[in-house]
Amino acid sequence: MTNALPWIEEFVTAAKGEALSDEEREAILALAGVAAHSSERTAAPLTCWVAAAAGLSPVAALEIARSLANQQGQDERGPIE
Repeated sequence: MTNALPWIEEFVTAAKGEALSDEEREAILALAGVAAHSSERTAAPLTCWVAAAAGLSPVAALEIARSLANQQGQDERGPIE
């Protein structure tokens, strides 16, 4: 199995996309984490797709997700007890 970074780089090339910065990678992973812990795991990839389709930067999308999680009484790990 190929590790993630080389696979992503190959996908970027095949998709004729732009390489992700370290900050973008971290924000996307955090976005997926917030979505998965605030809902169901399946929310993670779908949220990332919607953010990209809406033209949001990973950092902007993460801010929105964190805001929604806070409004719902959750943090990045799930419901606030």
